[in-house]
Amino acid sequence: MDVQDSRTVVNQSDAQPARFKQNLSGRYNQDRVFQAAAWGATAIAIIVLAWLLITILVDGLGTLDWQFINEFPSRKPEQAGIKAALAGTVWLMFVVAAVSFPVGVGAGIYLEEFATDSWFTRLIDINISNLAGVPSIIYGLLGLAAFVRLIEPITGGRSVLSGGLTLALLILPVIIVATREALRSVPDSMRLAGFALGATRWQVVWHHVLPMALPGILTGTILALSRAIGETAPLIAIGAVTFIQSTPDSLHSPFTALPIQIYNWVGRPQEEFHHIAASGIIVLMIVLLIMNAAAVILRNRFQKVR
Repeated sequence: MDVQDSRTVVNQSDAQPARFKQNLSGRYNQDRVFQAAAWGATAIAIIVLAWLLITILVDGLGTLDWQFINEFPSRKPEQAGIKAALAGTVWLMFVVAAVSFPVGVGAGIYLEEFATDSWFTRLIDINISNLAGVPSIIYGLLGLAAFVRLIEPITGGRSVLSGGLTLALLILPVIIVATREALRSVPDSMRLAGFALGATRWQVVWHHVLPMALPGILTGTILALSRAIGETAPLIAIGAVTFIQSTPDSLHSPFTALPIQIYNWVGRPQEEFHHIAASGIIVLMIVLLIMNAAAVILRNRFQKVR
């Protein structure tokens, strides 16, 4: 290298710090602005949520008693109760969980662990992702056409079974996506170790991969069931009743649910119905918390076992 080339290298090295000069103070200021915006958004969300909860508690605790829980709906607000809607919600959630969990987890396991990469599986992946964002009323219309009318001899028409199957369809994409993501989080070394010991693919999935992915699968199932318990539009579309004086005694019984009963009371002009609607919201939140607590306990138990 001659003297001129060496001077050129030195000049370039001197120019690089000026070209790539770091504006640390500006970046720190941007970080502070973003942090303040994030804290502000979080504070607004918490304040709004706290205001809603306080409003519901103030309006609903005064009419929330055992008589309200143990009485059927009535045209008189002082005699109205939520017994039929509470029983219908419990029946619905049993049907939804019994159908959506095994079907959703099974579909996720097949697509992630057994299906080959082909145009058909890619098409299924795209459709599952799209179905997760479809409005709930579309599932209600599908349930009306398929479960209420097409296979009415099996489902009993506008029944608990039809409502449960409709809500199961609604949350199936969420459970499938959550199952696949949980399976992907399991290291491939676990699979390779099982194959090295001579295990079949199903043995590896059942004994090693699935137990490690089960906490994540249960988390996705909790979120899906939480969405299902608050849905109203699909149940209205399939013809769930808004006024009923009996509780379901079979899967073919007519039913109502807590969101539908609350929606009915909120639409009444009398102020007393608005208060018992707030009481119904409190009951719905309690049922949701109990259901989520049971699922969280199961998830934590499987995490300890793992």
